[in-house]
Amino acid sequence: MKLFITRIVLNLEHFRQWLIAQGMFGFLSFLKLFPADGSIRFIDWLMRKIGPRFARHKLMLVNLRNAFPEKTDKEIEDIAVASWGHMGRLAAEYVFLDRLFDFDPARTEPGRVEVSGIPIFMDLLENRRPFIVFTGHTGNFELLPVAGAAFGLFVTVLFRPPNNPYVAKKVFDFRSARMGKLVPSHAGSSFALARQLEAGQGVGVLVDQKFGKGLRTKFFGRPVKTNPLLGKLVRQFNCDVYPARCIRLPGNRYRLEIEPKLEMPRLENGNLDLTATAQLLNDKVESWVREYPEQWLWYHDRWKIKKQVLK
Repeated sequence: MKLFITRIVLNLEHFRQWLIAQGMFGFLSFLKLFPADGSIRFIDWLMRKIGPRFARHKLMLVNLRNAFPEKTDKEIEDIAVASWGHMGRLAAEYVFLDRLFDFDPARTEPGRVEVSGIPIFMDLLENRRPFIVFTGHTGNFELLPVAGAAFGLFVTVLFRPPNNPYVAKKVFDFRSARMGKLVPSHAGSSFALARQLEAGQGVGVLVDQKFGKGLRTKFFGRPVKTNPLLGKLVRQFNCDVYPARCIRLPGNRYRLEIEPKLEMPRLENGNLDLTATAQLLNDKVESWVREYPEQWLWYHDRWKIKKQVLK
């Protein structure tokens, strides 16, 4: 009897997740019937209206107050509302990703996408070697591997699948068709990335996610745990590390930036300093977020305070 009830509960949960996925992708497919610019602006407007009604809005406000104690309540609220709009844009941009990426280095007129750091990109393309590109959840970070794949610079991307299995499969299929090889974040993912670097390929990672067993570091001056994976890969393969980000510009335009390689911090014996490396990554992402705070996903529980805030 207990097993029977458990199966019913599990089936109901699967049905709930399936229903959510169908509703989400049905709505996004409906948006595809309309022009990209209008649809993206509509989702931005819609999320700014309904986002603050969600419980996560409270967590966003606390995160923002902790990160920017110098800002007024009005400024904090404005950033949080704008962040909801950017989250909506990220979902809508999935639908139109094939139409949005129009970068052509031979074009004389500016397009929807502009790229900064082309010499670095061309060096990585022409002089193949193992390297790591890292970014954070800012702007449309999905455009970075899309841009690389479009010009033959395929980067194996480490990503965390959504909790909803139906959404996860749809997102995985969508990403795989446009970004090249994907490695879901799990216990064996580090070995998969290591094999790519060993083969002289590039790897891409997001470095601003919480990691319970990570190194003790700081982000916006507050304690966080940071995944040591990137540092461990650099220590093993002595590969170059490049920061990269996407910035949303007015008029539904985007700027993709790849920055010069970072100098990795070393210990006195010459070995890589893992904790200092993790802090270096946090500092870089923090500098990006401070520049465009509304474009970061503040609903992430980066500081692990959700249980305290939403209880």
